[in-house]
Amino acid sequence: MSDKTSKTRVVVVDDQNISRGFFEMYVRAASGYELTAGLRSAQESLGFIEKNKPDLIIMDVMMQEGIDGLSAATQIKQSHPEIKIILTTSTSETSWEEKAKAAGIDSFWYKEYDEHGLMEIMDRTMNGESVYPSEAPKVQFGKITRSDLTDRELELLRELTSGMTNEEIADKLQISVNTVKRHIQNIMEKTGFDSRLDLATNAKLLGLVVSDRDRLKE
Repeated sequence: MSDKTSKTRVVVVDDQNISRGFFEMYVRAASGYELTAGLRSAQESLGFIEKNKPDLIIMDVMMQEGIDGLSAATQIKQSHPEIKIILTTSTSETSWEEKAKAAGIDSFWYKEYDEHGLMEIMDRTMNGESVYPSEAPKVQFGKITRSDLTDRELELLRELTSGMTNEEIADKLQISVNTVKRHIQNIMEKTGFDSRLDLATNAKLLGLVVSDRDRLKE
């Protein structure tokens, strides 16, 4: 912003029409902010931001086509560290928080689960704060909640949702196939799901975890 009376220029990036419309409505209604653009893809945002230099970007992580929001936000921060960025997601995938922090992304907001409203996150971010959730989203998963799963179980479940075989999971996580099978059995017993297919299907439908393969569309 050039001076104290200038409005914060905001670009919203989300490929879901309803979600993008929600963000645009919030920005338009907010005192001190103005909507510069609502964009449908992270790929489109890269060129737009080079030409228009907004003050704040609100960007969803998952995109159906092209580069994902986390990768795009990382590129933008490398070129324009002065631009504030709030990454958002409707999933409960927590591994993206650490990646976002490492990339210098200012704030992270869970659309469905965050206790703080978007306006508060916007204000605090523009005031120089880095706002990240204090705890993981509480999501019911079968008979348990997400927090009842260990980091290793979540890691394994993340790969399971991408359609990997036990052998592929074992190779990626550098563990034995028997260890993979044991973890899957433990998760099934905890959750009450009857098969690995049920585990993967329900985890994917809930957005409980998202593999990098799915985020990057490899």
